[in-house]
Amino acid sequence: MLQFREDSEERLPLMLWEEGASYTFSDYFYLSNPLREVLEKLGYGLQIGNLELTRRPLPVGALDDLRSMFYRKLPHISFNTEAAKREFYIAPVLLALLDYVDFTIDLEYSIQVDENLRGTVDYLLRSNHNLVVVEAKNADMERGFNQLAVELIAVAHSLDQTSGYIYGAVTVGDMWRFGVLDRAAQSIFKDINADTVPTDLEDLFAILIGLLAPER
Repeated sequence: MLQFREDSEERLPLMLWEEGASYTFSDYFYLSNPLREVLEKLGYGLQIGNLELTRRPLPVGALDDLRSMFYRKLPHISFNTEAAKREFYIAPVLLALLDYVDFTIDLEYSIQVDENLRGTVDYLLRSNHNLVVVEAKNADMERGFNQLAVELIAVAHSLDQTSGYIYGAVTVGDMWRFGVLDRAAQSIFKDINADTVPTDLEDLFAILIGLLAPER
């Protein structure tokens, strides 16, 4: 049985991976085990490096209004909750993205593969590919990616998809990092780079459109 310190705000587990334990997606965020060890238990490897993703750039200036909105309005907002980041960082990006590519957004999408692969996905973007987006708790990108990696495995098991790749991103609102599950290689690829909002809007949108737009 997974146990947590009652007096710990970070909710770090007292006991790590043990036989017979049951885990939800959010539990993996709090595990202290190295991600490689967790993925090995689930039958996957881990590779970290410069992830070359397909990009479809927008015309110059296409995102000027969105960037201007962020610079003008974000200084007036107190980002002391995760809900604030969802509403004022993530939602505007996804809504603006719908102007350039047709996709659907499932919020808090429920998945249950087995006792160790179950829970809700924050955002499941569906189009040419499935794109899993995790909002990292406590602004912790590293642990957020750990949770993303497990959710990618669950999606690979539960959703019908002809592509051999499942794509994902972890975000804290003003930063995004991408990952890919390769079914054939049984491996998770973690990008060592990250895009920030609003500075890197062009690159972020180029990646998101490249992943979601129909193949040419």
